[in-house]
Amino acid sequence: MRMGNKYQITFLLLLCCVVSLAQTPGSDTAQPYNSDRYIDKAQPTPFIIGKIYIEGNRRTKSYIVERELPFKTGDSTYLPDLVSGFEIARRQLFNTGLFNEVIVSLKAFRGYVVDVNIELKERWYIFPLPYVKPVDRNLVEWGKQGYSTDRINYGFKFTWYNFTGRNDKLRLWLITGYTKQLQFQYDQPYADKTLKHGYRVGFTYASNKEINYSTLDNQQQFIDSLKEGTQKYSGYVDYTYRPGLRTFHAFRLSYTKQMVDSQVLTLNPKYFGPNRTTIEFPELSYTLNYVNVDYIHFPLTGIQTEMSLLKRGFHADNNMWQFTGKFFKGWKMGKKFYFGWQANGVIRLPFDQPYINQRLFGYGDLYLRGLERYVIDGVAAVLTRQTFRRELFRFNIPTFIKSKTHDRIPFRIYARTFGDMGYAYNKNMLNNSLVNKMLYTGGLGVDVVTFYDFIFRFDYSFNQLGQKGLFLHIKNEF
Repeated sequence: MRMGNKYQITFLLLLCCVVSLAQTPGSDTAQPYNSDRYIDKAQPTPFIIGKIYIEGNRRTKSYIVERELPFKTGDSTYLPDLVSGFEIARRQLFNTGLFNEVIVSLKAFRGYVVDVNIELKERWYIFPLPYVKPVDRNLVEWGKQGYSTDRINYGFKFTWYNFTGRNDKLRLWLITGYTKQLQFQYDQPYADKTLKHGYRVGFTYASNKEINYSTLDNQQQFIDSLKEGTQKYSGYVDYTYRPGLRTFHAFRLSYTKQMVDSQVLTLNPKYFGPNRTTIEFPELSYTLNYVNVDYIHFPLTGIQTEMSLLKRGFHADNNMWQFTGKFFKGWKMGKKFYFGWQANGVIRLPFDQPYINQRLFGYGDLYLRGLERYVIDGVAAVLTRQTFRRELFRFNIPTFIKSKTHDRIPFRIYARTFGDMGYAYNKNMLNNSLVNKMLYTGGLGVDVVTFYDFIFRFDYSFNQLGQKGLFLHIKNEF
């Protein structure tokens, strides 16, 4: 197609969209693609999806790109639906984590046949990286330990994304320092010709001389004078199923063996269960995910849900059912203004669980902003987060690298205000003041979002205890 025809095609596309919107009732909502849809005489003639041209996918297989599209060659659609489909395709492709930039556009009209063009800028996929990270839950906790270098893990992480061009991932971690860790994982989400079935396999070994043996006054209690410390072996295999664009199923079977120094039993006899220094247990789990957001690592609009059911062990001392649920809904409230609501819930049955099965708030991503200094153990919890954001800046910084895909680093900066509420139930550990009561926090913050899914969160928050503080959270996939 000659460059001079692009403006004619763009004008024709806009004109057809206006005509279609004027003649199609309820056309403000995108309709699903259906090549067999009944065509009413009052409606304009539909268009047929013709050729789909893909550019820039040097590593990624073309059929992996087409797997993310809400349309395919031969589909019948109206132009307003096609325009909506372009945005869906862009979001789906960007959320694969394979590309820095995605452009989906009209290439040409051939009568009532429409050709589509997809321009991609692939990421770097191979990351042999040195690894240095404090072992504590966050930087505040590391500060309580005097920023000791003894509490740092260091080593080597090798991750190869898009290993065979099918959005698969190979990971090998060799970590030493505070914790010695060996981890291997291979993830193949598209193992068959239908691109619906996949698998994941992995193995982890970890050992540590210091043990978090209990929680007192909402603080982790450690002992580090152990001879044998703690060791953990774990292996797992997953079966994954993705029937459409946005729904994901995962079934996991794993087996774990953990050993702990006998000195721990004098401090907490219920660490593994009554007077046990070794436990072995199988684990079965099922997870259902639905993802329909603008950017999976930093969603502003859309819906994302996750539900999981887990069965851990069959021994009387380690027998647990766990159900968890997560929900996110984001709205655009106006130009550059966004509101997000997130809810998390977890319940573990029976309520009498060993200490290692009672971690709730303060571990991983399950925490109240403003209570990062504390951990709250229990067997049931609910958490809601309310966040109001305003985009402040959006800009790029040149890298001065001669590369078509990495010639600039994008930045987005948001101002944020937030409020959290949570509740954790604990039947036994009543020597922690934050269990069995409603918790409230709030504050202001700034989010910095840049490429390769790096997100920096700066929070100035307060809680119902009258405490205030500045917290930094860093999120990335490495």
